[in-house]
Amino acid sequence: MDPNSQPAANQQPPLTPQLTPSYSPPPPRKPSSWARVVAILLALGLFGSLMINFLLAKLVGMSAGGGEARVEEKFFSHQKDARDKVAILSIEGVIVGGEGFFKRQIDHARKDAKDGRLKAIVLRVNSPGGTVTGSDYMYHHLCKLRDDYKIPIVVSMGGIAASGGYYVSMAVGDTEKSIFAEPTTWTGSIGVIIPHYDLSKFLNEHGVKEDSIASGDLKGMGSIARPMRPEERAVFDELVQEAFNGFKEIIRKGRREFKKDPDALDALATGRVFTAKQAEENGLVDKIGFLEDAVDRAIELAKLDKDDVCVVQYKPEAGLIDLLLGETARSRPAFDLAALLDATAPRAYYLCTWLPPITGSAKPQRTTAFQD
Repeated sequence: MDPNSQPAANQQPPLTPQLTPSYSPPPPRKPSSWARVVAILLALGLFGSLMINFLLAKLVGMSAGGGEARVEEKFFSHQKDARDKVAILSIEGVIVGGEGFFKRQIDHARKDAKDGRLKAIVLRVNSPGGTVTGSDYMYHHLCKLRDDYKIPIVVSMGGIAASGGYYVSMAVGDTEKSIFAEPTTWTGSIGVIIPHYDLSKFLNEHGVKEDSIASGDLKGMGSIARPMRPEERAVFDELVQEAFNGFKEIIRKGRREFKKDPDALDALATGRVFTAKQAEENGLVDKIGFLEDAVDRAIELAKLDKDDVCVVQYKPEAGLIDLLLGETARSRPAFDLAALLDATAPRAYYLCTWLPPITGSAKPQRTTAFQD
C-alpha cells in the first residue's frame, strides 16, 4: 500500500484501547468501642424512659382512680407500747360518697374494737361539707361503731367543720364536752342548697336552644337552658326542706341543749358560718381547744390511764406513687366523664360554698343533696 494514499471515506480509523483506572470503595470504618457503648446506653435510656412513663401513667391512673390505700397506724402521743388505744380518724375535704378511705378507717377501727384494744375515737374534721348522702353515710357508720362497742367519740375541728362537716360531728351523741374547735375554726353553715344557674340568655345569644325529649314536664327540671318554672321550684323546695329538717333532727340528737330548745337551733340554722368563739357562745361546740385537748378528753371519757395508753392516727399507707410523686398525687383527680355528667345533675348539698364542686371522687356515691 502506498504510504501516501488516503483511507476511504467510509473506512474507520483503528481503535486505540483506552485504559480506565479501576476504583474500589474504601472499606467501611468500624465504629469505635466508645460509639457502640454510647449507642447502647441511648437505646437503653429510651426504652427505660418509655417503661417508666408507662408505669407512672398506670400508677397515677390507679392513684387518681381511687386505688384503695390500706390504713396505716402512726403513733401520735402517749405510750407507744401500751395496749389500750385511742385512734384519731380524719375527715378531710369535700364529702362526696362517704366511702373510700374513711370507710376503711371505720373498718380498721372496728377490728381494733373487736379485739378489745380500741377504747375511744377522736374524729378530726376539716371539711366544708358535701353531699347529704355522703355526710349521713359517715354519720351512720360512726354512730354504729360507737354504739356497737360503747366507744366514746370526741370531735376535733380543724380549719373548717361546716355544714356536712358539722353534721358528721354529731356522731358524738349527747356526750358532754365532746366537741372541740380550734381558735381559728369556722363551723355552722347549717342548711341545704340545690345549686342552679340560669344560662338561658347567654345560650340564646349564641344560638343554643334546648330541645330535650322528656317523658314528663318535670323530667328535665333544673335545666340551665331556661328559667326555672314555679312548679319545678316547688318540688326543689320540698326536697330542700325535707333534708333541712333531717339536718336539724341530727343536731338535736347530738346537742342536748337544742333538744330542749328547738327554737334556739332554728335561730342559728340560717346557713351562716360561725367563728369558734361564736360557736361556743351559741352552743354549737363545747370548748375551744386543739387536737391534743380532744385526745385528753377521749382518754378521760374512756376512763383510761394517761400513762398507759397509746394514741395513734390513721393514715393511708404510702405506696409507690406517693414515693415517686409525693403525697399530693393521691388526691389529684383524673378526668372522669361519668363524674362530670354526674355533677350536672341537680342535687341538694350540705356544703359551705356558693359554687358546687365540678368533679367528684373516683367512685362518687349517687346522692340527692349537699349539706350547706
